[in-house]
Amino acid sequence: MKRREFLNQAAATTLLTTVAGSVSISKAVAKPNDRINIGVIGVGKQARYLMTVAMRLPKVQIVAVSDVVKERKEDAARLGTEFYTKLHGEDYKGSISQHDDFREIIARDDIDAVIVGTPDHWHAIPVIMAADAKKDIYCEKPISLTIEEGRAMVNAVKRNKVVFQTGSMQRSEFDGKFRIACELVRSGRIGKVLSVNVGVGDPNKPCDLPTQDVPAGTNWDMWQGPVPERGYNEILCPKGVHNHFPMWRLYREYAGGMLADIGAHHFDIAQWGLGMDDTGPVKIIPPANETDMRGLKFIYANGVEMTHGGPGGTTFTGTSGIVAVDRRELITIPSNMQEKKPLGKDDVKLEDTGGQARVSHMGNWIYRMQDRGLPICHAEIGHRSASLCHLANIGYQVRRELNWDPKAERFANDDAANKLLSREMRGEWKLG
Repeated sequence: MKRREFLNQAAATTLLTTVAGSVSISKAVAKPNDRINIGVIGVGKQARYLMTVAMRLPKVQIVAVSDVVKERKEDAARLGTEFYTKLHGEDYKGSISQHDDFREIIARDDIDAVIVGTPDHWHAIPVIMAADAKKDIYCEKPISLTIEEGRAMVNAVKRNKVVFQTGSMQRSEFDGKFRIACELVRSGRIGKVLSVNVGVGDPNKPCDLPTQDVPAGTNWDMWQGPVPERGYNEILCPKGVHNHFPMWRLYREYAGGMLADIGAHHFDIAQWGLGMDDTGPVKIIPPANETDMRGLKFIYANGVEMTHGGPGGTTFTGTSGIVAVDRRELITIPSNMQEKKPLGKDDVKLEDTGGQARVSHMGNWIYRMQDRGLPICHAEIGHRSASLCHLANIGYQVRRELNWDPKAERFANDDAANKLLSREMRGEWKLG
C-alpha cells in the first residue's frame, strides 16, 4: 500500500486538548509509516506559531523547513528538533532538513503536506506547485495577492483532490463566538439582514521604502520572487529571527494592506454569516471623498449592503436586532437574544470543530487529511473571502463605482479595473 493510500484510510484520531505551549506531551508516537510528514515553507513569526501548533498534534511530524533568511531557517529547525528530542527522549535520531528553495520540499516524496507561511505575494506559486505534487496544504490568509491567483489556486486544489485549509482561524477558534454569531444571523434572530459593517484597517499603498544593504544570509532576490525588483528594506524582510509581524502587509506589491490582513478574517465571517461562501457582491461603491480610506460599500444581489468601516470585527444589522462579534466578545441587541429563543433543531447549525474533538484550526486540517473531507475554510471559501479584500483595494484604487460578476469574476465594461485582477510575474515565476 502506498504511503498516501495508507493515510487516506487511517481512522480519525482524537487530538490533544491544548496547543502551543501548554501541551502535555505523550510518549505514544506514531510509527514512521503512520504519520503525516509536513514541510514548512517560510518560517517567520506566524509560520513558527503554526509549526508549533502542528507538531503538537498526534501523527504529525515536521520534517523540513525553508526560508530565504539563514537565521530563521536554522532557528526553526532547532525549535523542532528540541521539541522532538523532548518527545522521543535523548535517543531521538531524527532531524529537520533545511532548504533555501521551497521547491526542494515540494519535490520530496516523503513529505505529505506543506504549511505555506510566506508573505502574501508568495502564496499562489508554492500552493499550486504543492497541489500538483499531490500534497495537502495549509496556507495563511489571505490566500492570494490577486483574484486571478486565488482562482488558479482553487482550480489546482480541486483538480488534484488535495486537502486545503485557509488560515482564517476564526471559524474554528475563539470559543466559537464567530460560529454562534453566524448561526444567530442565519437563523433569523435579527430578522432580515439589512447591512454588515466590517471594521478593519486601511487599503494597501505603493511601496516607497528606501534601499538598505542586504544582510548576510538573506536571499533578497528569492524573497521578491515574482514581484517587481526593488532594493532591500528590513521593514519588508526583517533581519534574522524576529518576534513581530513585518509590515510588508501595507504595500500593494506584496499584500492588501491592513484591510486584507485583518479583513481576511472579518470579511470571512461576514460572508459566513450571510451564507455567501461561494459567491460575492455585485457592486462596489467607493467613498465620495477620494482621500477617505474607509467607507467603501459592497452591494449583494439580495440587497444587503456591506461597508468597510465601523466598530472592530463584524457587525450584522437586521430589521429586528444586531449581532456584533470580535475576538474579545459577542454582543447582541436585544441583549437576551440567545436566552429568549435559543437555537434549536430547526435553526441553522454550522460546523463546530470544537464539538468534533478537533481543538484547533490546524487540527481540523489534520483531521480532514485523514478522512479526505473539506476543511472548515477550504480553498473556495478562502478565495471568496480574499476576493472581497482585493475588490475593496481595487475600488479604492480606481475610485469609481464598479459592477462585479461574482460567477465570471470580472467587472462589467471596465477594462482598466479588470487589469487589476491579475499581475505580471518577474523572471521565471509563473502560476502554472
